[in-house]
Amino acid sequence: MPEAWGKMGKAGADTRRSKAPGTRAGRVLLRILETTDLHAHIFAYDYFADRPDDRVGLVRTAALIARARAEVANSLLFDNGDFLQGTPLGDYIAQRGLSEGQVHPMIAAMNAVGYDGATLGNHEFNFGLDFLLRAISHAEFPIVSANVALRLGATPEQDQTLLPPSMILHRTLRDETGAPCPIRIGVIGFLPPQIIAWDRKHLAGQIDTRDIVETARAHVPKLRAEGADIVIALAHTGIGSGTAATSGEHAVVPLASVPGIDAILAGHSHLTFPSPEFPHAWPGVDANTGRIGQTPVVMAGLWGSDLGVIDLGLQHDAGVWQVVGAATSTRKIYSRDSAAQSDQPLGSSRAAAKATSVAAVMAVAEVDHQATLNHIRRPVGRSTTPMHSYFSMVAPDAALGFVAEAQRCHVAQALSGTPEAALPILSAVAPFKCGGRSGPHYFTDIPAGDLVIRNIADLYLFPNTIRALKISGQQLADWLERAAGIFSRLSPDHPDQPLLDPDFPSYNFDVIAGLTYDINLTEPSKFDPMGRLTNPSARRIRDLRMAGEAIPPEAELIVATNNFRASGVGNFAGAEARNIVLDGHETIRDILLRHAADAGEISPRRDPVWRFAPIGGVTAVFDTSPRAASYQDDLAGLDTSLLGLTPEGFARYRIRL
Repeated sequence: MPEAWGKMGKAGADTRRSKAPGTRAGRVLLRILETTDLHAHIFAYDYFADRPDDRVGLVRTAALIARARAEVANSLLFDNGDFLQGTPLGDYIAQRGLSEGQVHPMIAAMNAVGYDGATLGNHEFNFGLDFLLRAISHAEFPIVSANVALRLGATPEQDQTLLPPSMILHRTLRDETGAPCPIRIGVIGFLPPQIIAWDRKHLAGQIDTRDIVETARAHVPKLRAEGADIVIALAHTGIGSGTAATSGEHAVVPLASVPGIDAILAGHSHLTFPSPEFPHAWPGVDANTGRIGQTPVVMAGLWGSDLGVIDLGLQHDAGVWQVVGAATSTRKIYSRDSAAQSDQPLGSSRAAAKATSVAAVMAVAEVDHQATLNHIRRPVGRSTTPMHSYFSMVAPDAALGFVAEAQRCHVAQALSGTPEAALPILSAVAPFKCGGRSGPHYFTDIPAGDLVIRNIADLYLFPNTIRALKISGQQLADWLERAAGIFSRLSPDHPDQPLLDPDFPSYNFDVIAGLTYDINLTEPSKFDPMGRLTNPSARRIRDLRMAGEAIPPEAELIVATNNFRASGVGNFAGAEARNIVLDGHETIRDILLRHAADAGEISPRRDPVWRFAPIGGVTAVFDTSPRAASYQDDLAGLDTSLLGLTPEGFARYRIRL
């Protein structure tokens, strides 16, 4: 293992420096480095498009880590969770399984980089508890998680946790004079407690969870009492508003007020913090300085795109450590190559790499990378129609149509012979890759012709399983009202208003195939982006019909969906455990594979499901990939025009409603 990935450059390294004027005994700079939400992105490669991608990959982040370590005498590196799932490589390893003694390539890569510690994210549990424990058993760094328990006790301190809740790292730092300063660094980990609902089929009866802030208030004082001089929280949770409704999943704001925590490494929401582009301006959240209240916080994007850095100023006097300052920043592995764009046609925005791949990290995972490529290139059928997500937010979508039909057919077969078989079967689907904060490259684009496994993975990014719910006509209408919250309320008085709410993820824009309905955007949304009822009398969904007939509120219907939605994720009406009539174990990806293979050749249709209700020539704008221009004909029937490229590289369209 090259020295750069061993103990040199980490906290405790013997990086003596000559004493410079103005140096002070006992004054220490400790650099805390973070990766988060790597999601099995080891290589700078897009497996869905089957081509290199300079925007992703731990092999690139590793180069920034090496630079950041070399700049200071004292550093620590942590990962903040969601490292096992997210690419076809992660899926392939899970499907193949890990034999005794076999090291997961993601763990091997992290070992090569040389982490000081890590915590778990919610997606670590997607492949089951046995797989998770087998995978992390080969980690050469400690992993902590305080709010996941095999058995809950009367208090958080009495829980029998799945992993150690915290740890104390004993390090010897070098002060500005080069003198050694022993320190005990407490590290504690957290993740969203909702994992027991999100992965119920894997976790029911095996583990339980606690609220993040409740757990922190119990364990941080205990960690201090055990001798920790400072405490770092590895918090796989996002930065929410701090209200009770958001603190469960996105708990960084209340966590920052827990006494005894000196720095927070955040994640889960795939954002970058600090950043002038951070989308929220909540009280106490300073996206310029990277502080929430007085606590330094960093969140390093996703897929290895960024390295998080907190430079913590410490003072050691008379055996006592104090935090005397902090500077927070992120470093990106790429920049947008505007020069490259200038001589290219519309649609060829590129990223310019700011880091080269580290060979030592590539080497430990190369065999599995090649095996994954061989796997994803296997043919499974043919499609006579291209499938893409460029216009999923404004027009009928063949990709969603294919997924919806496969789900519907599977549920119909599974319910055959049951009382529910006589009820109408609908199918709820949502677009996963629609640009947004993931950038103008983040869209599905599958040409007509041979379908290979990577195409199926591109259509359905997650290893979700199939479920079906029995709901009422009223719940169906409210389900659609919730989904329609992705759109902004439009006013006739303002031209070119943003069509989409940037705080509303596309995976919550459920389209329910088997229906037709209009969406009236002059109305406010009935629900806020978190699914809370805010405008009870609002009604965006109009003329809701099935087979041309209006649907009465008391009607009973079956909706095919996935385990996340059926377990309540997103707060959709009727999506709750008591309404489940089919709790399938098949992943939706496997259902898509079988549907394509059985057909041999598929012809996905862009059947109309929903449309915007006309509102008198009001104009709005939406962003998509410049590559969407190749599918301009899919906008036939809509009054749209291309306005040009945005600074971020999106193609901006105007739509006249």
